[in-house]
Amino acid sequence: MILNAMDLAADDANLQAAVRRGRKLLNKRALVAGFASAVPVPGLDWAVDAALLSRLIPQLNKEFGLAPEQLDQLDPTKREQVEKAAAVVGSVLIGKFIGRDLIIKAATRLGTRLVTKQVAKFVPLAGQLVAAGIGYAAIRYFGEQHMKDCVRVARQVQLALPLASPR
Repeated sequence: MILNAMDLAADDANLQAAVRRGRKLLNKRALVAGFASAVPVPGLDWAVDAALLSRLIPQLNKEFGLAPEQLDQLDPTKREQVEKAAAVVGSVLIGKFIGRDLIIKAATRLGTRLVTKQVAKFVPLAGQLVAAGIGYAAIRYFGEQHMKDCVRVARQVQLALPLASPR
């Protein structure tokens, strides 16, 4: 059973490099989400999560050559293959401009975790720690799932990945 994006990219050095770069981005964003989740201000963590995801998803797409501007540079046949592969994988976030509506649609997949996080944060100290852990884990899970989708699409259409961008 394939557990994560790195397992999916196992025999492709370029995909593995993209997953490593994606995980570096993901870890930073998940830490911020965890800290925001610990703050007992209603709605703050949801706003932070939405802002983080609205920036993270396009960055992950770019690492895998699946950002809208990258897809626009492909020949029409290859672009159509990517769109079909994204549909087969079930991703609504690959090759799209990420707006509030798409983030809300995607975040509904994490519904139970997000509600639990909201409830937990109001229990003094222990609840805030639980909320921080759930916030971190939810963003990590969501990002890992998206990277798995990106790897599947890139593999299916044999997409040439972009070179590592300087940071």
